[in-house]
Amino acid sequence: MQENDKPVLIYSTFPSAEAAETVGREIVEQRLAACVNILPAMTSIYRWDGSLARDAEAVMIIKTRQGLAGRVMDEVKARHSYENPALLVLEVADGAPDYLRWLLEGTAEPASDPGGAGPQV
Repeated sequence: MQENDKPVLIYSTFPSAEAAETVGREIVEQRLAACVNILPAMTSIYRWDGSLARDAEAVMIIKTRQGLAGRVMDEVKARHSYENPALLVLEVADGAPDYLRWLLEGTAEPASDPGGAGPQV
């Protein structure tokens, strides 16, 4: 497997599940990600501008390939309401071969018929 084809996860946070879904749908439609998972409720405690902050947020995990990670982060950042959104690329050490193949197919240029059912994710 070439370096650009290695699967990666991109972790990001959003102010709401709705905001994450809007961005997630766009990147999946563009085939920049095979899938996004949105976890709708978490509490974040962090330091920002010298003060302690606490906010409700949603997590989005983006499933893509290494070669698209930079473009995915650019697309997310361009659509994000945060000044400095969390964007972390996490390498995938291994996975079920059929699932990894599905992930790579989902981020490939579409053929004449890009349809087909994928696994429930």
